[in-house]
Amino acid sequence: MGVLDRWKVTPGELDEILSERPSLRGITFGYVGEYKLRKIWFRDERVAQLRTYDNHERARKGDLSFMFKGVEISVEVKSLQTGSISREGGHCTGKLQCDASDRRRVILPNGDEIQTTCLVVGEFDLLAVNLFEFREDWLFAFAKNADLPRSRYRRYTEDQRRYLLATLIEVTWPVSAPFQAEPFHLLDEIAAEKSSGRRA
Repeated sequence: MGVLDRWKVTPGELDEILSERPSLRGITFGYVGEYKLRKIWFRDERVAQLRTYDNHERARKGDLSFMFKGVEISVEVKSLQTGSISREGGHCTGKLQCDASDRRRVILPNGDEIQTTCLVVGEFDLLAVNLFEFREDWLFAFAKNADLPRSRYRRYTEDQRRYLLATLIEVTWPVSAPFQAEPFHLLDEIAAEKSSGRRA
């Protein structure tokens, strides 16, 4: 028996609930985006042992992971901020919030210990951005963690900013660097870097 049957909720009633509750709609949309990402891109035969993680598992970074060419790849999944979207002709621009859900203490590779909501360079391997809001289609943009922009927050030292990802990142459609519209070229690079002992 499905969840809606067990709850005695019709699809129409669920649609009404989601329409009335923007916060619930946002949370649900994020999970739907993650599901679509797995279904569209990561049911490929090259991907093995696909796993998703509970959001409360704070020690583990990334929303899902899988084995690819003998190495484990972790993926952070984000969605566009609806209010940030602009369209001009066939070109779309938007921003995504790329940070942790709360402030936590991190130790940077240089040994500095700080309190931050920033994600640390290397905490995950691949960023996948749900671009549905651009064209109401399940498009995604992908970027390697190492290629993402760094924080410019002035309270961090210049050396600390080298290890902290920007919390607001712009993405376009059609995609532009550091993003790509498919993940496998980037996954090849990450797997090669991890296999050789270099940071992805």
